[in-house]
Amino acid sequence: MGTPKSTGSYSSKRPLVEDGSGHRPFMRGILVHSLMSRGASFEEAYRAANEVREKIRGQDSVSREQLAQYVDELFGGPSALEAAPVRLPRTIQVTGRGSGSPFSKGVLSQSLLAAAVDPNDAFDVARDIEGELVGRGLQEIERGDLRRLAFETLDRRLGRRVAERYRVWRQFEETEKPLLLLLGGTAGVGKTALAQEVAHRLGISRVSSTDAIRQVMRIMLSPDLVPAIHTSSYDAHRVLGELAGDEDPVISGFRTQAATVSVGVRGMMDRAVSENTHIILEGVSILPGRLDLDAYGDVAHVIFLLVVALDEEAFHARFAARAKGAANRPPHRYLGNLGSILRIQDDLLELAEVHGIPIVDNVSFDASVLSILRHVTEALRKRGELGDADPA
Repeated sequence: MGTPKSTGSYSSKRPLVEDGSGHRPFMRGILVHSLMSRGASFEEAYRAANEVREKIRGQDSVSREQLAQYVDELFGGPSALEAAPVRLPRTIQVTGRGSGSPFSKGVLSQSLLAAAVDPNDAFDVARDIEGELVGRGLQEIERGDLRRLAFETLDRRLGRRVAERYRVWRQFEETEKPLLLLLGGTAGVGKTALAQEVAHRLGISRVSSTDAIRQVMRIMLSPDLVPAIHTSSYDAHRVLGELAGDEDPVISGFRTQAATVSVGVRGMMDRAVSENTHIILEGVSILPGRLDLDAYGDVAHVIFLLVVALDEEAFHARFAARAKGAANRPPHRYLGNLGSILRIQDDLLELAEVHGIPIVDNVSFDASVLSILRHVTEALRKRGELGDADPA
């Protein structure tokens, strides 16, 4: 169904909507939003807003009570819509740091996602907070007070652990150290999708992969000079020379490639530190023990997680799904090398065990996203720099 047509021109002089705390010009769009929030369809709300506008045309002012009465008449009584009174919501300003911005339920719910909550729960919490602000009749709220209210609402609705994760992330955002989140893991475990979703929930704009780093290095370094980066991780051994002893050729080739690509990984990390920018790096070439993470201790928060898929059937399913969106990645290419990929994963698991890197078994995408977010906030909390201060 298309957008309903307007009922004609409207004078630039709008009636003022008044209540006990002030007045503001009548705006049809705000009334449409209010009616839709009470259960009306867009078409119903738009038609009713047009009729209300015609009814008050030429008046200097109208009270909120009169508007509510007009709406009730159009819908056949107050019971036709949800029981909340009709309100034309005022813009609530969020102040702080010498500036202000309009309160946004969407922006607030987005910020709550860092607490590792379901998006639906985040929206419900944001809606509760909006309702409380409107109920108080506030026209502005200081940013710190809004964060305290968010902490209290999360605590009440979802529990103290969730509220603490929100507190930790909000306080971390006030620090001067960037977050460098590293997601290692072999081909097909779902690192890229997880990195993108976690970045969205944390509000991190920079996401990169070791595949992208390797592609740049391929342009700069010829196959004759560095052959290992011109092939996949699981068959890099095919371009190397003879191996001494009983060393596993697949693992040797993989580690040789990773050692070269890790130079680019360090470059990306150093760039993020110099720009004081959060970044998520994902890829098979991020090896536990290969990067000197302690060197970043004073300048960044580096968190390393290994993403794995311990169920072989999960590999088959991901490779098949991957092939649908990338013609140059047929499933047989990966399935034909599944044994090598699993050997690389076993090697990564052993390195993670030695170096104390947490594991995320990507059985469920949503559960893995929440697990990564919990790891991040818990790691930040354990480092002790944030303390137990007020959530503001």
